[in-house]
Amino acid sequence: MTKDKLSTFFVFAVLICAMCFLLPAVIYAAEGVPAKAGADWMGLAYIGAGLAVGLACIASGFAVARIGSAAIGAVSEKPELMGRTLVFLGLAEGIAIYGLIIAIMILNKL
Repeated sequence: MTKDKLSTFFVFAVLICAMCFLLPAVIYAAEGVPAKAGADWMGLAYIGAGLAVGLACIASGFAVARIGSAAIGAVSEKPELMGRTLVFLGLAEGIAIYGLIIAIMILNKL
């Protein structure tokens, strides 16, 4: 598979999984089933917090891999670029920290 087909497949797989998780909650809400004290919606909040951290860490790892390999190439040609490449690596690692902050914010609402 090419990159475009693989990324399209991944996006559709994530959307289908999201529908499988969220569709039962919509059906229960449409039937008028009274919400129990922290039964269904709390599980979805935990899933959301886990997805926030997990996807942010995957994206951060992908970004660090790309930027790190480019930084090694740049530093091998011009050693004075070391400080600039560390800044870009720090920005890429910040993605994981933002995901953790979002998860903490979600869990504080429970």
